[in-house]
Amino acid sequence: MTIQLIKNRSDIGAGTRGSDLGIDALEIAAINSGNDYFNRHKYIDVLTRNETIYNKNTNNFAKRIEHVTEQCERVAAAVKVSLLKGYFPIVLSGDHSSALGTISGIQAAYPEKTIGVIWMDAHSDIHSPFTSPSGNIHGMPLAAALAEDNLGCRVNQPSAETLQYWERLKNIGTQGAKLLPAHLIYFGLRDFESAEASLISEKNISVFTVSQVREKGIRHCVEQTRELLKNCDAVYISFDVDSMDSDQVSYGTGTPVPVGFMPLEVSDLLNCFCEFNNLVCLELAEINPLLDNKGNLMAETAFQILDKISALVEEVNR
Repeated sequence: MTIQLIKNRSDIGAGTRGSDLGIDALEIAAINSGNDYFNRHKYIDVLTRNETIYNKNTNNFAKRIEHVTEQCERVAAAVKVSLLKGYFPIVLSGDHSSALGTISGIQAAYPEKTIGVIWMDAHSDIHSPFTSPSGNIHGMPLAAALAEDNLGCRVNQPSAETLQYWERLKNIGTQGAKLLPAHLIYFGLRDFESAEASLISEKNISVFTVSQVREKGIRHCVEQTRELLKNCDAVYISFDVDSMDSDQVSYGTGTPVPVGFMPLEVSDLLNCFCEFNNLVCLELAEINPLLDNKGNLMAETAFQILDKISALVEEVNR
């Protein structure tokens, strides 16, 4: 399987602008290190709707949901085509809302297969328009993928238009949920609201915190993950750079959180996950160079991880 990069420069699902520049920051990191990574791999650019950021928002509990929906549909179509052509897609995204498109594209490509998701993130991203305190859709992709409204924790009254688009989001690619709660595994989770905690507890979703990974060891946690996903036909990894420690690495991401993973820990985790023979897709998201307090360090760190994991993917699939 040859790697194909899917460049998705969209940031309309975030609360802070700038993650649309994350891919450019990665490319600059590659150039400055003398690495021809972006010349070696085939790629496609996904058309964005970033210009709609200037439009008046009419859906306060799911901001710009009409355009995020369209973006997720485009990402899903790109991922589906990439997989069906035999590529291993690596999706480089701005904000994390588009991960719903990636998951939906995998399910659309393999409608008869069971999908497992490894979500490396400081945040659980499992809000819905009924529960979100911000209305930012990069906090909602997993709720949509699970087709979970979490009405038991409802605090918002979304408009009919918002709910119409929310239903469309939940049904991108294929109708209904794209994965089961038992097949969602969090790594690095440490910043979330009570509504999200309630749903994670209710659905018994697996979580490996930073401290647990360090106490139990990376290999132990990876083997537990393998066991949890043993009935999955296809596994997707979503790597949000805010899973890394903002104090130790950089604040170059939309919602930085301290006490996270160190870059070597992320690399080691990804290296181990690459041993899974059902791994079909990887995503990297939420680099925001406009917020980087250390030059371009977040993108430089993420690129080093990306370059190493890409080489391993190619080696495993050779």
